[in-house]
Amino acid sequence: MIQESQLPRAGVVENLVDGRPGFNRRFWRSGMTMLGLVMLLFLVLFSFVGPLFYPLSATATNLLATDASPSAQFPLGTDSVGHNVLAQLMVGGQSSLEVGFAAAAVAMLFGTLYGLISGVAPAFVDSIMMRIVDILLSIPSIFILLFLNVVFTPSVGIMVLVLASTSWLGVSRIVRGETMSIKGQVYVEAARATGTGVWRIMLRYLLPNFIGTVLVAGTFQVADAILAMAGLSFLGLGLPPPTPNWGGMLSDGMNYMFQNSWWLIYPPGLCILIAEVSINLIGDGLRSAIETRER
Repeated sequence: MIQESQLPRAGVVENLVDGRPGFNRRFWRSGMTMLGLVMLLFLVLFSFVGPLFYPLSATATNLLATDASPSAQFPLGTDSVGHNVLAQLMVGGQSSLEVGFAAAAVAMLFGTLYGLISGVAPAFVDSIMMRIVDILLSIPSIFILLFLNVVFTPSVGIMVLVLASTSWLGVSRIVRGETMSIKGQVYVEAARATGTGVWRIMLRYLLPNFIGTVLVAGTFQVADAILAMAGLSFLGLGLPPPTPNWGGMLSDGMNYMFQNSWWLIYPPGLCILIAEVSINLIGDGLRSAIETRER
């Protein structure tokens, strides 16, 4: 009788016959991927290490230096109540990046679990679970985000859950589709024949086959979450003061668009742009290195 330990693991056969360069070479051979990593590393260092070298408060007001243009004392000037824009930009990056990565992680975990269960469940359960996803996807995500943001008092934790509440839907559909295409493979049927439990089959024989696809989707979810948070903050529904974030800073700066106060508009907008471009470049690099079926 064949034991479970004798069964081929997911991806083993593919690895034996795959004569292409390894993951590291496929990931690093693109200069654009390296550029994305450098840009993201710059934002992380700027947001989390920068305050150690520029320890001025981001929330302290200086009524003697309101609307000050960039100078040696204030490298990026101040706003209408004397907030140091450079200090706010650093602290705002912390909340923006933390919420973006945390929301993507929650969406990946819940979406992957939901899609796996739906893919291996009986047909009627799978149909019900997917109809729920279809209904939620039919509702514009901005309406769901606005509704949840109004119902719950905004905070970092609430913002993570609000953004993840719409992001997991796409991940679950991807995972369910991958599960449906893999669960009929010989090694999965053999594992089932040996009496292997459903959860063990999901985690050992199904998930390893498409974990790369999930990681790629999760990378783009980070960019979407950062942009969604910036959009909500721009509408005045982001993190409440005094917690700064890039979207809120951009929204406040737009009030001074016609007063030539460029330092209130361009720096936060540029940080959002760099975050979006860098994460998308990294996602493209991961997709090229992992999703081998596209080659």
